[in-house]
Amino acid sequence: MSEQVFKALVVSEVADKEFSSEVVERNQSELPAGEVLIRVEYSSLNYKDALSASGSKAVTREYPHTPGIDAAGRVESSSSSEFSAGDEVIVIGYDLGMNTPGGFGQYIQVPANWVVACPEGLILRDSMVLGTAGFTAALCVEKLLANGLAVEDGEVLVTGATGGVGIIAVALLAKLGFDVVASTGKAEAAVFLQEMGAKSVIDRNELAEANTRPMLKERWAGAVDVVGGDTLFNVVKSLKYGASVAACGLVQSPMFQASVLPFILRGVNLLGVDSVELPLETKARVWNQLGGEWKLHGLDAIVSEIGMEDLQSSLDQVLKGQAQGRFLLNLNV
Repeated sequence: MSEQVFKALVVSEVADKEFSSEVVERNQSELPAGEVLIRVEYSSLNYKDALSASGSKAVTREYPHTPGIDAAGRVESSSSSEFSAGDEVIVIGYDLGMNTPGGFGQYIQVPANWVVACPEGLILRDSMVLGTAGFTAALCVEKLLANGLAVEDGEVLVTGATGGVGIIAVALLAKLGFDVVASTGKAEAAVFLQEMGAKSVIDRNELAEANTRPMLKERWAGAVDVVGGDTLFNVVKSLKYGASVAACGLVQSPMFQASVLPFILRGVNLLGVDSVELPLETKARVWNQLGGEWKLHGLDAIVSEIGMEDLQSSLDQVLKGQAQGRFLLNLNV
């Protein structure tokens, strides 16, 4: 059988700290070793992809490189007994799209222990509308529930609510019956967020300013935070007694000036959420949940579907914080 030629976005360092990207043709032999060769049908755009595509050495050490931390498609061939040609599969996290060629190419080749079967309740397309962002949102909600969050406890806050994690978190919490308050800097998105299930929408500036008070008035029964920085500390200071915030992002800052007082006087919890290095069994369980009892309908309302020709301009929007909802990359061309 002749070697397959395929299209991929390749980012190259053309000069010191100067990067460019283009869609090129690659050969399968250029892919790294791995037990599972996958024909990618869909990927999605994440902030980490935008960083990799812009030349961030904090994400990708060596260039040329193909970003894309998410991929869904069909197994082309496998040396692992776990998978057979034609199986529908999902790969997110681990090293995909960071230092291993990722989902912005029509083929990937990866270790079998990075791959999960696409659950029966999800089609490949919808798995990538969710992608790492939706998966992370589900992890946040799961952690809050595991730490005692209940519908009758009151309002649940979601910061950065127009981003991928935020929108899915709003929709999922609303599906589970919670009163969701969405925080955003995009006033024009208020109606959209309410359509996704938010009970109310507040301006992010209400939470973003540094506040020297060690504690604030109790308000939130729980929170999903993708912002970090002073926003996260203000959320911690305004959690109800015993409540938790699930933190998974650093849009504002990876640092925040904290006090132990909310933790020891109100017994609140700061829950870290990681979607990259989770055990494969955990990833499979959460994906099955998203295809089952937590399945979200109406996902087309949050997605803009693009082709390879639109990829770089869309990544620029994500990098600048101008995106709303999810960009879905269709590689079926």
